[in-house]
Amino acid sequence: MPATRPHPQRNPLRQLVRHGACLLATLWLGASGTTLASESTDALENTARAWLKPTLDAQLPQDAELPLRTEVVMGSLDSRLRLAPCAKVEPHLPPGSRLWGRSRIGLRCVDGPRRWNVYIPVTIKAWGPAWVLRRPVDAGATLSQDDAEQVEVDWAAQSSAVLARPDMWVGQQTAFALTPGQAIRENMVRPTKAFAAGDQVRVNGSGTGFSISATGKALTHGLVGQSARIRLPGGRVVTGEVQDDQTVEMAL
Repeated sequence: MPATRPHPQRNPLRQLVRHGACLLATLWLGASGTTLASESTDALENTARAWLKPTLDAQLPQDAELPLRTEVVMGSLDSRLRLAPCAKVEPHLPPGSRLWGRSRIGLRCVDGPRRWNVYIPVTIKAWGPAWVLRRPVDAGATLSQDDAEQVEVDWAAQSSAVLARPDMWVGQQTAFALTPGQAIRENMVRPTKAFAAGDQVRVNGSGTGFSISATGKALTHGLVGQSARIRLPGGRVVTGEVQDDQTVEMAL
C-alpha cells in the first residue's frame, strides 16, 4: 500500500511559515500605528474639510477682476482602517504638493501613544475666465486676439498658469502646435524674437528734455518685452527692453 501524504493544513513546516507571516504582519501593523483601538475615519475627514477651505482660499490667485469659483471633490479613507487614538491630529500637504488639480491631504498624529500618517485624495477645480483657441495654430505662429475667445475653464486642470488677459499672450509665439478648445497657458507661448545676437540694433533712450539714439551690436538674443545687452560703438555695454519694432529702449 502506498504511503499516505500528510494533509496540507497539518504540515508542520507550512504551519510554522504561516505563523511567522502572521507574526510579521502584526508587528508591521503595530509599528505603523494600526491597532484595535479606532480613531474615527469620519472625524478625520471632517478635520481635513475644516482645514481645507481656509488653506485653499489663501492659496488661490488674488485678482478681483478674475475671481475663481472653486469646486472640491474629496475622497475618503478606507472605512476598515483602524488607527490608534490621538489627542492631536495635524492636517498637512505632502512636500512639493499644493491644493491644485489632483492632490491629497495628509493627516498625522502628533500627540498619541502611536504616531501615524494617512492621506485623503482630493481634487480641486478652479473655474474662471480664460482665452480658448477658436482654430488650430501652428508652432511658431504669432498669436492675435482673433485666435481665441473668452470662456470659463478649470484653471486647475493643468499645472501651467492660465494667461487670463490678452496682453499676456497677444503678439507671443506659440511654443508648439495648438488645437481648438485649448485654454492659452504659460507653457504654450514664448516672446517673439526681434533680433539675434550679433545683429546691429538701434538703441533709444530719453530723459527730461532730451533723447538719444545709437546703433550697436546685440550681445544677446532680443525677445520682445525682455532685456537685451547691446555694445555701443565706443565699447560701452548697455541694457534695455526689447521693443516689437526691433529696437531697444534704454532707461536713462
